[in-house]
Amino acid sequence: MIRFENVTKRYKGTSKPALNNVDFEVLRGEFVFLVGASGSGKSSCLRMILREETPSDGRVVVLGRDLRTLSNRKVPYFRRHIGAVFQDFRLLPTKTVFQNVAFTLQVIGSSRGFIQQTVPEVLALVGLEGKEKRFPHELSGGEQQRVAIARALVNRPQVLLADEPTGNLDPATSVDIMQLLARINAGGTTVVMATHEAGFVDQMQRRVIELAYGEMVRDERHGGYGDTSGLPSLAPEQERGAAAVAALTAVLEVQREAAAAAEAGLDPTLADLDEEEAADAAPPPAPTPHREPETAAKPSTLEERAVEPEPAPEPAESVEEAEPKLPVTKAPAAPQTQPIPVADIPEIDVAELGLADRLGLGESDPDDEVGPTS
Repeated sequence: MIRFENVTKRYKGTSKPALNNVDFEVLRGEFVFLVGASGSGKSSCLRMILREETPSDGRVVVLGRDLRTLSNRKVPYFRRHIGAVFQDFRLLPTKTVFQNVAFTLQVIGSSRGFIQQTVPEVLALVGLEGKEKRFPHELSGGEQQRVAIARALVNRPQVLLADEPTGNLDPATSVDIMQLLARINAGGTTVVMATHEAGFVDQMQRRVIELAYGEMVRDERHGGYGDTSGLPSLAPEQERGAAAVAALTAVLEVQREAAAAAEAGLDPTLADLDEEEAADAAPPPAPTPHREPETAAKPSTLEERAVEPEPAPEPAESVEEAEPKLPVTKAPAAPQTQPIPVADIPEIDVAELGLADRLGLGESDPDDEVGPTS
């Protein structure tokens, strides 16, 4: 059905070939996945099957015809046996769904009766019954892709080429499109699909041809998408350069603040809190033994104070011990401020004082003198 014989393709202005010595064969009725990274040569293979490109070296044979020797005048007739579905749909915006699908038959000169009979059948196959009069802008992305598939199938081709047909669709719609392509393949149509959807490739377990830098690296029947360990990881990498220096500086600053708080006797986790917030959030300090003077040891708790007898007074050696102990009286409910007694001070008439007395230069009483120390 399709055969690549040591095909090499070079484009002008490029040093490396798009395809390099590619050799494989697709049999009638197969479902083949072309997988590989962007730029690996998948689209170049599809364009050569459609005779949009010709190989620089080697030979491409499709439906028993060597495309290198096929004249340009016969290319449109050759393409009637091949349907193509693209990622961007390529629908005619001014034509309805029915007209977009019928356009392919009109180009090849099919009769009006044949068109009226075939188009509804193909629309029913792709699940677009009742939407024949709608325009492309009135359809969802999945429905537009179904129109493109119907247009590719209306001429009943032997080969269907699909270039990323689910690239612009949501996952649920993509599943529907893949199921549709599987039904088309079950009807006898050979399907060659270029895709990056690893999930579909792994689940369907069809033939997989993998390309890398224009070379075929794997041809596996009932295979999966392949090894994905070479794909880049989305985990953040370690910062280097200026960003790493800035991050390290911030960490050292936090450590410096924590060390300063530890030296000050504070909890490092409370270093950034206000005084009031730190007082509320800090745990109560652990009880530490308090050493009182040896001459006056006091009990540590109220119970001990109530039980233990009061120590006998010793000779006064300090001001605190020399003071007499006052009897304990019950405090009043509301404390009141007691007036401070003031000695009677004789009133002095300033007017009767002379100038010398006003300035403090008059006669002084020896009892009023104050020595250097008292």
